[in-house]
Amino acid sequence: MPIELTNLAALSKAELQRLTARWGWSRYRTAQVWEWLYRRRAVSFESMTNLSVQMRTELAQRACIRWPVAVERRIAADGTRKLLIGLEDGRRIESVLIPDDRRLTLCLSTQVGCTLDCGFCLTGTMGLTRNLKAYEIVGQWVVAQQELDERPEGLPRRLTNLVFMGMGEPLANLPALTDALTRLTDPHGVAFPPRRITVSTAGLAPQIAELGRFQPAVNLAVSLNATDDATRAKIMPLAARYSIEELMAACRAYPLGPRRFITFEYVLLDRVNDSDDDARRLVRLLRGMRAKVNLIPWNPYPGTPFRRPADERIARFQTILLDARVPTYIRKSKGQEILAACGQLHSAEGEKTPQSVQPLHPAWS
Repeated sequence: MPIELTNLAALSKAELQRLTARWGWSRYRTAQVWEWLYRRRAVSFESMTNLSVQMRTELAQRACIRWPVAVERRIAADGTRKLLIGLEDGRRIESVLIPDDRRLTLCLSTQVGCTLDCGFCLTGTMGLTRNLKAYEIVGQWVVAQQELDERPEGLPRRLTNLVFMGMGEPLANLPALTDALTRLTDPHGVAFPPRRITVSTAGLAPQIAELGRFQPAVNLAVSLNATDDATRAKIMPLAARYSIEELMAACRAYPLGPRRFITFEYVLLDRVNDSDDDARRLVRLLRGMRAKVNLIPWNPYPGTPFRRPADERIARFQTILLDARVPTYIRKSKGQEILAACGQLHSAEGEKTPQSVQPLHPAWS
């Protein structure tokens, strides 16, 4: 019977240290392996040239490096890239590379499907298949970096921002999320700046407090989308388990460093949550908070009753907030024609990656 190899990509730093300690390795050598995995994104042990030949041979006999793989890419006219990513169990998720002038943002998923059932979100129609593991979350960064290694025309050469706004509710998978954040911000690993990482939630109030204790601190975005509990319960039934009062209390208690804000995301739905009264209630909810608002005109998908408000209504909503000195921005919807915009991610839940489909980056398989 062949020996089952340990996937080093799936291990946290503490787990890797415990494993190599059993092999009699020093912490120094373990740190070198960690750096090869995350700083240099090694896909083979042969490339770890500062380890002895004996150590590399030992690694090859006992372990492997397996990240998720990109199986398909779709490119929009505005340069947005949606990556279909295959997992080891055959499930699939989507991540999105979003260029904007000199910025390049990677939108990451945290679940296969979503535990919530927001009526305006295509991902919510999938239901929840399972949570992603920490290395599957980080693996999306690895896939994106491989895309950039190919130097695609029209994209900046490096990622500037990470946003956890893809498939799933990040705070419903908090242990794996914080493990992934630890790997991504580790100064000896990926070393991604925490100030350029944003975690979005549909409003799981207790978990917001838990995320607030994570160090190094990351940015918080809250999908509010309604200013009264009745409307929120209609369009976000599971998120509405926590009242707006509970949610705002959790946001007010969230620790903010200097020059930090909480971002409130507000999907505008025609004749549902886009009235002048809605805008005024939003102003009252945010009074006294270090907050900014991203207005997101609803991104359509087939088979839904919602409509995008008229441009005049969107502008009027923004004006009311700006007049009350609430920083408010209308988010550009990028990648709509490839269903890559906010609320449009969907990977055909239940379908597995066909064996005949070759990964775009076969060296990772």
